Amino acid sequence: MSFSDRNASSTRLAARVALNPVGLGWFVLLVVSAIPVFWIGMVSLGQAWTTAEYSHGPLIPLISLYLFLRELRRTPPAPPGTPADRRPGVALILAGLVLGILGNLVRIPDIVAYAIIVWVGGVMLTGFGWAQGRRHFLPVIHLVFMLPLPNFVYWKLSIFLQGISSELGVWFVQLAGVPVFLEGNVIDLGVYKLQVAEACSGLRYLFPILSFSYLFAILYRGPMWHKAVLLLMAAPLTVFMNSFRIGVIGIMVNSYGIEQAEGFLHFFEGWVIFLGCVAILFGMAVLLQRMTRDPKPLSETIDLDFQDFGAQGMRILGIGASRGVAVAALMTVVVAAAFVFAPAPDRVVPTRDPFVLFPRDLDGWSGLPETLDAAVARTLGADDYINATYLAAGEMTGVHFFSAYYENQTDGSGIHSPEVCLPAGGWEIFSIGPHEVDMTGTPYGRFSVNRAVIQKGLSKQLVYYWFEQRGKRITGDYRAKISVVVDSLTLGRTDGALVRFVTPISSNETEAEAEERLMRLLVPVLQRLPRFVPN
Repeated sequence: MSFSDRNASSTRLAARVALNPVGLGWFVLLVVSAIPVFWIGMVSLGQAWTTAEYSHGPLIPLISLYLFLRELRRTPPAPPGTPADRRPGVALILAGLVLGILGNLVRIPDIVAYAIIVWVGGVMLTGFGWAQGRRHFLPVIHLVFMLPLPNFVYWKLSIFLQGISSELGVWFVQLAGVPVFLEGNVIDLGVYKLQVAEACSGLRYLFPILSFSYLFAILYRGPMWHKAVLLLMAAPLTVFMNSFRIGVIGIMVNSYGIEQAEGFLHFFEGWVIFLGCVAILFGMAVLLQRMTRDPKPLSETIDLDFQDFGAQGMRILGIGASRGVAVAALMTVVVAAAFVFAPAPDRVVPTRDPFVLFPRDLDGWSGLPETLDAAVARTLGADDYINATYLAAGEMTGVHFFSAYYENQTDGSGIHSPEVCLPAGGWEIFSIGPHEVDMTGTPYGRFSVNRAVIQKGLSKQLVYYWFEQRGKRITGDYRAKISVVVDSLTLGRTDGALVRFVTPISSNETEAEAEERLMRLLVPVLQRLPRFVPN
């Protein structure tokens, strides 16, 4: 179709779209009445979009709208009276509302944000009917890229990517002939040491590049396997390019000083890498085209036609007053009204003593408290913590006791598992697994902990840790998250803590002897812990 033909088609379409106040009214009621249910999710999205990792978020709905209008242009309006099955859409709207209310009840805004996408898919299916609406699910799925990851998933992924980026970054530095040593996520250049922090993990590039790759795959004109390649290469490409960035920073710091790792230059290098990833995706598309029998130039390979979008957007004014849209609107009004006017569930904030009052003398043990580094404490995000080493006469060495308490584990904060954080400090996990502690004859009986042996160089340590969650001792972090959701609904409580004990394994003692020492401190700590971590 030529430009003039398309303009003429657009004019004819705009002329055919007549305002339907009844249908438009039902649609507006459907959208507006859902706002109270999804409000905390929308606020959470706005807050997430102010961070570096999710700053691309505001663009995602606009790109999804572009994809939707692009597809809508291929689908002419159905003739009046055409039958359409809108029941799947109404059911999906109800599912989105129920999921949104659940997120409100457990006070987890991320669940509400996810529910918004389910609801949007339902609205689309209700408006068009199943046969036509299912063709427009690609723009709805694209909205996933605007969502923040659950906090515990974010940290696990961040630590994982930090490790990969550190290893590859050091490899690039070594290729340049620079002597370098890696300990955990610390790149040791001799005079200078670079910490590969969470901000350098590559997550802030990964999400927008994944979104761009998804869009790129849709707009690409070529075989499906070409689209799959363009989509699947986004993640490894981002990690590789971010590692290259870290390597370049290391080389420049070694040559010109530590200021090369800070300020505008660090920010500029990040943008160069992002644009480099985009350029490589374009180059990959050109290369894939050249592998075909009838290669096309880049201008024809990517479909970037914006013609006729205005007229397609005007079609909302002529939305039909279907029974399905009316039922969905009335259902949403009833559900939202019940949600707004129903009494809010009681929230229980247990009374506890702050850790600053935790005894320093425990049955012959004497504790020396320490304050965490400000950056570590900020990353930890705990409402209260204790970080103390206890010593006792006759003991070969001390036992370190740490506990971080969270008053609310559903508002974005949360416990970071030592299994994730320990490798970042350069410690290798020699062994880890659940371990049953036998305290028969005490009020504690038998319970499970995570037992790990970690090693850095010649130093070895024995670690016990678990999640103390409202009277329950839980070893798995996923189970702990599920427990928070359940207890939020049933008990009105979302508080909890991480409890960890660490003792060195000296060269002249066995693991069993180190474990006995740790257990000798464990008993008096557990006796006093409920004052500070309520059951």
